Amino acid sequence: MNNKGVLLVNLGSPDSPSVRDVRRYLAEFLMDERVIDLPWLTRFLLVHGIILRFRPKKSAEAYHKIWTPEGSPLVVTCRKVQVQLQQRLGITVELAMRYQNPSIAQALGNLQKQGVTELLVVPLFPHYAMSSYETAVTKVKQVQACVVPEMNLNVLAPYFAEPEYIQALVGSARPYLQKEYDHLLFSFHGLPERHLQKADPTGRHCLQSPKCCETPSQAHRTCYRAQCFQTVSAFVRAAGVSKYSVAFQSRLGRDQWIQPYTDQVLAGLPAKGIKKLLVMSPAFVADCLETLEEIGIRGRETFLQAGGQSFELIPCLNDHPEWVAGLEWLIRRTLRTGGG
Repeated sequence: MNNKGVLLVNLGSPDSPSVRDVRRYLAEFLMDERVIDLPWLTRFLLVHGIILRFRPKKSAEAYHKIWTPEGSPLVVTCRKVQVQLQQRLGITVELAMRYQNPSIAQALGNLQKQGVTELLVVPLFPHYAMSSYETAVTKVKQVQACVVPEMNLNVLAPYFAEPEYIQALVGSARPYLQKEYDHLLFSFHGLPERHLQKADPTGRHCLQSPKCCETPSQAHRTCYRAQCFQTVSAFVRAAGVSKYSVAFQSRLGRDQWIQPYTDQVLAGLPAKGIKKLLVMSPAFVADCLETLEEIGIRGRETFLQAGGQSFELIPCLNDHPEWVAGLEWLIRRTLRTGGG
């Protein structure tokens, strides 16, 4: 396997929590046509004329709350996973971010220097979405065609229901599930509803009926919402959880996003008698702004101010031993079979 290598890809983070670096990060992120899927000129005017005038300062304040001495929690954690996987696999493993640093071009250059000609791209997104999994894979392929066109690429498929991923989720959550709690809330990153419909290869399934995610369809291969529900179903069966619900966070703008919205759910749970709450975010494999600040700080305040008594955020998989072992197995299997 000396000519084989692995590229881990996550979304990204500002280089620092300064307003300048946050603005640079947001500009790249929001100008991605798979994130804000509007015509270029409309997207440019929206991002540069409105969003970047106000959001960088607010986002920088949020990043300051979670920043570590080593840097961005997302990048630091992914680095730990990279190092452990390289030790376990015995081949070159590089890390790249879809936006900002470490860059995809830099990572591919490092892989080329190590003699890698067969590369497995591992998107660190369990579920398929055009604004995460798809944009990361597309960008890697674009950069690879320019930087190292001779390198052969394979891509790890979404692993939202793979036993290794589910077992790692259960293992990481087990200490929290053994405590006394009233309810477990699964909070997934949200998407505009039109993203689901754009990703529907049939053009006639997603959001066409109240039970579309429960009705078998080839659309589920690229349906983020259906895959999120499959993750939850597999988790609760494996963990023996009966008191739970699902919500979606991080909406942006006025368009209709996947519902219910996490912030509204958190505000309403205490009135339903739910006072001791557990929250986990399976769409993120590493803790980041959306989990540590949006849920861990603001979400906690929302729930407690509404009358909740206790709120515990279950950490993401991060570099949990069961996750590193599970990811290693997914990689080895794909390298062996050549499947994706």
